[in-house]
Amino acid sequence: MAPMVSIRPGPKAMRSLLRAQYSASNRSSALVNPSIGSLVSRRKIATNAAVREPIQDFPGELPPTPPPATPRRTLQERKDAIRTAKPFSEFLTDSFDRQHDYLRISITERCNLRCLYCMPEEGVPLSPPAHLLTTPEIFYLSSLFVSQGVTKIRLTGGEPTVRRDILPLMHSIGSLRSKGLKELALTTNGISLHRKLDSMVEAGLTGINLSLDTLDPFQFQIMTRRKGFDAVMKCIDRVLELKRLGANLKLKVNCVVMRGLNERDIIPFVELGREKDIEVRFIEYMPFGGNKWSKGKMISFQEMLDIIRTKYPGIQRIPGHKNDTSKTFAVPGFVGKVGFITSMTNDFCGTCNRLRITGDGNLKVCLHGNDEVSLRDLLRKDNGGDPIDQEAFERIKQIEIDRRDGRLSDETILGWGQREQELLQVIGEAVKRKAEKHADIGDLEKLQNRPMILIGG
Repeated sequence: MAPMVSIRPGPKAMRSLLRAQYSASNRSSALVNPSIGSLVSRRKIATNAAVREPIQDFPGELPPTPPPATPRRTLQERKDAIRTAKPFSEFLTDSFDRQHDYLRISITERCNLRCLYCMPEEGVPLSPPAHLLTTPEIFYLSSLFVSQGVTKIRLTGGEPTVRRDILPLMHSIGSLRSKGLKELALTTNGISLHRKLDSMVEAGLTGINLSLDTLDPFQFQIMTRRKGFDAVMKCIDRVLELKRLGANLKLKVNCVVMRGLNERDIIPFVELGREKDIEVRFIEYMPFGGNKWSKGKMISFQEMLDIIRTKYPGIQRIPGHKNDTSKTFAVPGFVGKVGFITSMTNDFCGTCNRLRITGDGNLKVCLHGNDEVSLRDLLRKDNGGDPIDQEAFERIKQIEIDRRDGRLSDETILGWGQREQELLQVIGEAVKRKAEKHADIGDLEKLQNRPMILIGG
């Protein structure tokens, strides 16, 4: 088990900027702009759904180990390091040589909205609390995947901000930066994010995908079956404010376009980027369990692009990263960008680098596949099948202490012996079974898959 290390706050400059903004010279201004510390201490539950979320005690820390001195390496030493660098993990490389360095973890099945394309109107049966991953289990799996080469972790749901211990969980995962993690991201509907955002930035949050399907408050209630439009816009403004203050945050707004509901919002969404540093990504409507998908409701990428070109004919494609899920465009003179996620009409399976872990602990290697394997059950095997809580985690942690002190073999990645090797074997076999591409539109419509809320956005 990887040592639990002390939480590192964000860069000093970032903290100074945030605190300077929030510092108040009188009681009135303090009430309007509380300090980061008070934001944490006065943290309240955003929804009734959050109240029902089981609380997990966060694992304590291992005795600190002083970091070894790292003298500056010579040019030759750096060249040697590159030449002898370990290859990417075989466990996370599939049979088509795709390397999976991006892990999405659903940390709750609960949500404070009921979006048409995500959750059936009647809701979904939720897993019993004992079936969901605990905080120590999420951190352990995060550590394991990072040890194998994962550099980006995204927390999803449900709505991840309704999980009551999301802040300490993010601090813990953020500590994996010293182990190779480069990005810690969040997918959210933004309803309650502004209350926790500053603390998340200090925990190491680097990216936010915010789901918003309309800029019309009335239409928002139709598409989400709930109120909350003003809270979402407040969240967007706060993210942009933090970016201006120097926070290393990427903001992407995801909009699922459905014919007859919100195609008239395409142009207004594009115009959000006229003066704001936002990337709006239009998503082709996809079929999932219970969302009543039909081909007639789907608006293709090409049709959306044609709509934009009627007003902005100069919009043009710009280069992206090889693993991007979206095709990115820019309107001349605009600060923001426009993207299209084209899973239905022009898939990006050939460069897929993503794996998913569901809230109940299943590894899902393809969003549009129904093959899953339980990591939770194997993880709990040495704990009698019970959830790994604080007490159980302490026992596992002792194994790591013994390994570090030379009382155990150092052959395994994180020091948990046989169980860890079995986990890696199961993960590797699942990744090797990943298909070259997902099914076509006709077959996807018939495929039995989870509702999106039980997969993780």
